[in-house]
Amino acid sequence: MKRLILTGLIIMTIAVKSQSNNNYIDFSGKKITVYILNEVVQQLIELETGETIRIKVDNYQAIDNDLAAWSRITGNKIEVQENASNYKIYQFEKTKEALSNKKFAIIISEKGLEELLSPLGYAWAAAVSGMEVNIYFQGPAVKIMKKGYKEKLKGFNTLFSRFARKELAKTGHIPPQEKLIELYKLGAKFYLCQPSMDHFKVKKSDLIFTDIITAEYITFLEVLNDSDMKFFL
Repeated sequence: MKRLILTGLIIMTIAVKSQSNNNYIDFSGKKITVYILNEVVQQLIELETGETIRIKVDNYQAIDNDLAAWSRITGNKIEVQENASNYKIYQFEKTKEALSNKKFAIIISEKGLEELLSPLGYAWAAAVSGMEVNIYFQGPAVKIMKKGYKEKLKGFNTLFSRFARKELAKTGHIPPQEKLIELYKLGAKFYLCQPSMDHFKVKKSDLIFTDIITAEYITFLEVLNDSDMKFFL
């Protein structure tokens, strides 16, 4: 009887220890660091200074470099707690609010699936790094802000757009409108070229947000003039 009780206690101890060691958010398979950091930032917002969270990611050089850069930008501490051949476990310590006091502005003119990866990726990266983000959509890109918009590959490859979206989402490249929603949560401001809206028949009532600023060149020129980082993609 005593042996059974002792065995039971040992099993319980091992189980508790295992649960403690696995107390992390698992991002296995995700290669897009900004996707990972978006969730980390949401978690850190709820924490007090000095509190920590842990994540598990693939052992992937781009993730390592991006996390280190994010730490330098925001001032939040990151350390590797476990380094295996195929994964790493990082601990994030909230040291202060993630404010970089930098302003980021970008002009987006394309609406295709592949063409949106970089501009929205950079904007999202800036937002999770605590920057003030402003995005101006012009030309066919105004369609991105229309409810129900589905981005596609160009030319003959458009037939494979659904499959491409699915594969990209697996790595962390969620659809453009989902990225826009995350950007909106992080405080990004959106500007749309009104003549482009007229040309492509996009009405204000069609837009996914109600507080989008409709403007032309000079309004966003003022934003660019006041920005530290400027992109034109």
